[in-house]
Amino acid sequence: MVAHGKQAPPDAAAETTHFGAETVAAADKAGRVAEVFDSVAGRYDLMNDVMSGGLHRAWKASLIDSIRPRPGMRVLDVAGGTGDIAFRILDRVKAGFPGQSAEVTVLDVNAQMLAQGRERATRRGHDGAIAWIEGNAEDLPVPDGSVDVYTIAFGIRNVTHIDAALAEAARVLAPGGRFFALEFSKLAIPGLDKLYDAYSFQVIPRLGQLIAGDGDAYRYLVESIRRFPDQEAFAALMREAGLKRVGWRNLAGGIVALHSAWKL
Repeated sequence: MVAHGKQAPPDAAAETTHFGAETVAAADKAGRVAEVFDSVAGRYDLMNDVMSGGLHRAWKASLIDSIRPRPGMRVLDVAGGTGDIAFRILDRVKAGFPGQSAEVTVLDVNAQMLAQGRERATRRGHDGAIAWIEGNAEDLPVPDGSVDVYTIAFGIRNVTHIDAALAEAARVLAPGGRFFALEFSKLAIPGLDKLYDAYSFQVIPRLGQLIAGDGDAYRYLVESIRRFPDQEAFAALMREAGLKRVGWRNLAGGIVALHSAWKL
């Protein structure tokens, strides 16, 4: 095991970051994000269906296709509290290799999301098949080189220090391991920006209020998408973290991008 509990830099108290459209103290962001997901945990998966018109299922299927799950594969799914990606990985292995399984760990900073995941695992017949860890993407409680696949789906934009999270991903991956990040990105279809913005800022918060009882939480989620680096900028951060053969594939015209890389 590596040592954890990184010391904050001397000027940490003065450091700022974004929380949606707001500028906040970096030390406060994780707590603010936790409040958002505490509020919406019970309706999070339902809202994903409603907001995307079910498209998130196709996006996640593309991720699973790229992973190519196989028996014994050691997978760490970060920010995967409700278990959606983990279940898909286990189901894919079971379908292709009856009687066998992958080694899947779900890590999330939010206890409420993990509780939802455990409940769903029991209902879906995956009780005991997944390790659930409450932890921070910037300081993973995972040994060096112990993971074959690192996944993070719609979670990296909520991390305070993206560079630190990417460095941790590179640390825990074994040589030959794969990194995958599925995240909202920059629309690549000219002329649709205004329509996309209108839907994002006017419709999604209203849906959040109606379905999850918290419009502000979904307003933050929309704002966080706009603050996230575009495809090339995020790829540059991946390279700076030491990941190799970095690339991405746009889905739904760039509304979402599937980023991938290797640990060599």
